[in-house]
Amino acid sequence: METHIIRQPILDQNQKLIAYELVYYQDASALYNQRDAHVANTIATFFDGVDARDFFEGKDCFLTFTPNLLMKDIPRIFDEKKLVIQIEENVLINSDAKAILNRYKKAGYRIAALGFDFNKRYLDLLPDIDIVKVDFSDPKSENIDALCTLAKNFGKKLVAYGINSSESKELALSYGCDYLQGDSVSEMITTKVHKMDHLQSNFFRLMASITKETPDFDEIAKIISMDVTLAFSLLKMINSAYFALPNKINSVKQALTILGLGQLKQWIYLLSFSDEGGITDQLIKLSFLRAVFCQEVSQFGVNSLISRQEAYLLGMFSTLGLLLEVPIKSAVEELPLSNELKKGLIGEEGYCADLLELCTLYEKGKWGKVALLINKLGLQEDIVKSKYMEAVAYVNDIWAELSMPAAREY
Repeated sequence: METHIIRQPILDQNQKLIAYELVYYQDASALYNQRDAHVANTIATFFDGVDARDFFEGKDCFLTFTPNLLMKDIPRIFDEKKLVIQIEENVLINSDAKAILNRYKKAGYRIAALGFDFNKRYLDLLPDIDIVKVDFSDPKSENIDALCTLAKNFGKKLVAYGINSSESKELALSYGCDYLQGDSVSEMITTKVHKMDHLQSNFFRLMASITKETPDFDEIAKIISMDVTLAFSLLKMINSAYFALPNKINSVKQALTILGLGQLKQWIYLLSFSDEGGITDQLIKLSFLRAVFCQEVSQFGVNSLISRQEAYLLGMFSTLGLLLEVPIKSAVEELPLSNELKKGLIGEEGYCADLLELCTLYEKGKWGKVALLINKLGLQEDIVKSKYMEAVAYVNDIWAELSMPAAREY
């Protein structure tokens, strides 16, 4: 049985990443809907092979537990200062629920209730609950006001989940919800209109690289390729009327060769004058993760029509419409990409669209559709799972390096 695992980001009111919800799936069905002991053993075995601290990047972790998982002491795998034990109705209706939760509460774990209701059993457990999660997917729901009011009156933290529209987000903020969660980071983050910025840590690393006595163009190309905004700005500039090149350039390294060190420095310095609010780091990080995932998975399908480099660009530029706050079709028109890639980015039927959809559905945990796309692309389930995990680990390592304070000395 293949076990899938994804992280769903949870942001605070300032749209800063503060936690992940960890969701397990097995054979395309939710593990926490299965109640046998095999599930507990599967989770324990999984974490024997994964460094949880690296996977969560030191952030808090929300995880749903069934009665079996709680009784098997599975939460003990996690640091009590980092784990939030998330419970659903299957725990609340258990006759031993109060004793179980009280035991974990005394051990220092926090408890979050998903799907809270106004019945006696829920209210009896309220003293042991630290966080109430409220569904904001339907902003017109009458339950929202009652649940938010209850949580605030009892001093509980509020997580608004189902934030998949600007209306839901604004409503959640108006209720003073402490945390926001949606299908993906890209659906929760707003940016400056038509404003391209750069990730600060990446920018300073780039500055350090180009000011070396002997700059390494391979290193510079790698840094730029990890940041969607830098890559987009470079390719757009090199293909502008100013350079009047006979052929479109779609490679970062080729663009650097044409630009030359002198003009590259001018371009970097020009970017340094941009001081308006930057793009949320998580959106750029999502672009990078998708790029790596698409690049690796594309090599294993039976019908792959694009190169590794093209697959990387497909994932990298998938968030471009959100970054520019324009329709993705308008953003793609600016890029010197093949028709196949452009069609994939705007969702027109074809291999690229299927590969990108597999990536976005996987990160959302839409397992039924994921299974169909895995078959359609001629992939194997275990390869897709392993490549996602490898991509997460790789991006986390790179991000930690780029975020080192030393990068800001330049």
